[in-house]
Amino acid sequence: MAKTTTFPLRYSAYVISIAGLIISLPITLWAGAGYVIPLIFAGLASLGTWDLLQRSHTVSRNYPIMANFRYLLESVGPEIRQYFIQSDTEERPFSREQRTIVYQRAKNVLDKRPFGSQLGMYEEGFEWMNHSLTPSKLSSSDFRIVIGKNCDKPYSASVFNISAMSFGSLSANAILSLNSGARKGGFYHDTGEGSISSYHRKPGGDLVWEIGSGYFGCRHPDGSFNPDMFRENACIDQVKMIEVKLSQGAKPGHGGILPGEKVTQEIAEARGVQVGEDCVSPASHSAFSNPVELLEFLEQLRELSGGKPIGFKLAIGHPWEWFAIVKAMLATGKKPDFIVVDGGEGGTGAAPLEFINRLGMPMTEALLLVHNTLVGTNLREDIAIGAAGKITSAFNIARTLALGADWCNAARGYMFALGCIQALNCHTGRCPSGIATQDPRRGNKLDVKLKSERVFNYHMNTLDALQNLLEASGLKHPSELGPEHIVRRVSKTEIHSYLDLFPFLEPGALLEGKTGLTVFDKYWEEARYDTFEPPEFILKLRETKLR
Repeated sequence: MAKTTTFPLRYSAYVISIAGLIISLPITLWAGAGYVIPLIFAGLASLGTWDLLQRSHTVSRNYPIMANFRYLLESVGPEIRQYFIQSDTEERPFSREQRTIVYQRAKNVLDKRPFGSQLGMYEEGFEWMNHSLTPSKLSSSDFRIVIGKNCDKPYSASVFNISAMSFGSLSANAILSLNSGARKGGFYHDTGEGSISSYHRKPGGDLVWEIGSGYFGCRHPDGSFNPDMFRENACIDQVKMIEVKLSQGAKPGHGGILPGEKVTQEIAEARGVQVGEDCVSPASHSAFSNPVELLEFLEQLRELSGGKPIGFKLAIGHPWEWFAIVKAMLATGKKPDFIVVDGGEGGTGAAPLEFINRLGMPMTEALLLVHNTLVGTNLREDIAIGAAGKITSAFNIARTLALGADWCNAARGYMFALGCIQALNCHTGRCPSGIATQDPRRGNKLDVKLKSERVFNYHMNTLDALQNLLEASGLKHPSELGPEHIVRRVSKTEIHSYLDLFPFLEPGALLEGKTGLTVFDKYWEEARYDTFEPPEFILKLRETKLR
């Protein structure tokens, strides 16, 4: 976004303070009156100057003087909400408690709580983790898993990484901060489908290159896939894995467009488009149209990348489409190295309300379906699973791994670590934290050195908390977490572990036809490995309302 020449109204309080001082001081001297009014204006002007010069709070740099009223109100926020509005645990979309724990861990300050839990432990849906009478002792919280163990260039990944967020949706300084923190902490940073920008490259942190339907960074002028451009970027040493985005949890089945007026020189260079040209992500891919072609495309990418792990990300929708992909794996012997399951509760900069609220399977059910399908077809040992969907704490990680994932990704959690205040202005370009904006006057206020340290701290302290949970449970590594470790209250008088609450298939059970689960019994046999088309009985249902 080009820098505008109009005066930003958010500086009004600062300018008025300076003008008030300049006007009131000579009047006061001439009239011989007291100096109260000039002192007030002088204090406000000094405060505004300090806000502009300090580097710790981006909001204050973007809103001199006025931001202090926000902090003042925020300081009494718990009391106001307690008596008049809402509790600290009410999620909209993240509760204050969820955000506060990220802020505290990012700032490396005390994250302990007094006086007991504020959660309703006897309310339906409350979950907890079982502990052991013989706790373990772990020497490190640097938990890692190997992805692409059958590849020429497998990758040892942290169990907690930065999920897909593109340069273009995030500011340059936000990308620099995320990647700098990832480099220091030894975890990966997903580029998002906006491709690899200079801001991803400069810090040198590990990258997972996400390729969407627009093939940004590896496209011909007509928007089709360009293998030569792909090879050039994929062979960058900093790129550790390649992830093909089939769908996104927050807006599955929905394309996107970055209007030409927002396509700057830097964005154009990263994405391989022309400056000022609309940047279109179609709703579907042009490089493949059926499950077999998808797997062949992944094989092509693995070869072009020199043997790096290749996988795909998807949000689960029609179950027969997912089953078709797995059947294609069985029929061809071609497999991805990893699959990232994106839950329907995922976030995005902008999406229609119905897509955010009502489209796509939530992460718990989606992860269970993917994990069970791979176990039931004896493919699970060869394919690693990542998962994303409102993960901010060590318990979120633990419950997700217990459901079948190997590692977790988070986007909004790391945005909070950067200083996001959940202002819900991501789609306007007016992010007060300088994160989700391309306005240089806002984004440049975000201090890279400070914020990258907070990204690093958040990752480190969250994994330290995970280590404490594992030790209390008598475990030695997150890979040992299973459904037997997490318990959910289903009524006032009844609780179940995940092992009893959710179905888990035995290895090979789906191949033997012994699942007893409706979703498999209804759709598995009907799914075809060579097409995403619905089963015949579904097509017939679409022809009539007489069901």
